[in-house]
Amino acid sequence: MMCGMLYQIISLLLEVATGILVGACLLRLYMQHQRIAMSARSGNPLGGFVFALTNWLVLPLRRVLPAIGRLDTASLVAAYLIELLQLVLLWLLAGANGSLLALPLLAFFGLLRLTISGLTGLVIVYAVMSWMPTRSIISDVIERLCAPLLAPIRRVLPLIGGIDLSPLVLLLLLQIVSIMLGYLQAGLL
Repeated sequence: MMCGMLYQIISLLLEVATGILVGACLLRLYMQHQRIAMSARSGNPLGGFVFALTNWLVLPLRRVLPAIGRLDTASLVAAYLIELLQLVLLWLLAGANGSLLALPLLAFFGLLRLTISGLTGLVIVYAVMSWMPTRSIISDVIERLCAPLLAPIRRVLPLIGGIDLSPLVLLLLLQIVSIMLGYLQAGLL
């Protein structure tokens, strides 16, 4: 009983730490893809936070993994490696039961799930902030991150009574992708 409880506690702590680090790597990847200034000098506190969390891993990887166009491969690989490390640690804590060979594929699916969860959170924050008339650097960054995702929907779905329903449609699409991903993962493993 005590072992199961300890495993759950360690699993929770690993999942939270991994979620924060992987989320920061993915946010770094996306912010750089969108060419959003990320340094503290640019006045973007979110960028400074992301850099502080990820530089220790992304910068060494960048020496051996060059960017491909606007794709920061070092941030993507860093996110994947952190996700994989979490799964290996949990596998070891569980007594190394099951196939070690499945862990890279599980890490890939975990990375996709975290991406969908992150985008979902981003869209929710964007929608809530859009109800408030205040402007800040953070709201501008969030708007710039959401705009490319919402633009295709806005081209198809007009304002209804002056209300923009594109964030709601995007949230529904993200949930559908999440469900499909779960079924795909179950089918492969």
